[in-house]
Amino acid sequence: MVRLSKFLSLCGVTSRRGAEALVAAQRVTINDVTVEKVGVIVDEASDVVKVDGTVAKPVSQKVYIVFNKPQKVMTTLHDPFRRRTVRHFLKKLPHRVYPVGRLDFDTEGVLILCNDGDLAYRLTHPRYRVPKVYEAKVNGHFSRAEGMRIQRGIKLKDGAIGRAQVDILGYGKRVTHLRLTLTEGRKREVKQLCQVVGNPVKHLQRVEFAGVSAKGLKPGAWRYLTSAEVNMLKALVKS
Repeated sequence: MVRLSKFLSLCGVTSRRGAEALVAAQRVTINDVTVEKVGVIVDEASDVVKVDGTVAKPVSQKVYIVFNKPQKVMTTLHDPFRRRTVRHFLKKLPHRVYPVGRLDFDTEGVLILCNDGDLAYRLTHPRYRVPKVYEAKVNGHFSRAEGMRIQRGIKLKDGAIGRAQVDILGYGKRVTHLRLTLTEGRKREVKQLCQVVGNPVKHLQRVEFAGVSAKGLKPGAWRYLTSAEVNMLKALVKS
């Protein structure tokens, strides 16, 4: 018998503190009943715990991979509407891993997956200011003044202040190519920031997450992180 928060940590899904957020979002079930309180007790011998519809089991070996997510793929292991998920591309992976954070359905690029719950929680927590680098194609002529406005900070829909370092990479026909570096990564933050300054995102790709890139990987391909990359991630968030 063990508390749900500890059980999810042992399964590599999240840290003990991160379990509270999963429960609040109604993403956890025990014996197909949605969990309402994080303090419930799990009987490891008989209870079936699921997160986003996927059975959670304690792990014996920690695994870390980087995946080059294509567009029109859900950043989850299960989708009730039967859309393609990242799980579709990981069939040859002998271990179950979970996405670290999320990329929108129409956003492509770097996605880290692992079964190290504590590390995953830290990498996605705003407190650790983990850098995430995006390249975007936005509509219209994006000026340096608009870039400075985003760097100073803009109020988002949830009331938080979003900001990013912005570099203009070039101009095309009625579009501008940008590179944006964020350290908090709120929901749809890049799209919200560009929308507010009058340059809606036409195409978005994450090219780097916490110093890890998907260079050399075709869309839909993945690889194991090197030990140096894993150590770098742990050092970044003091895990």
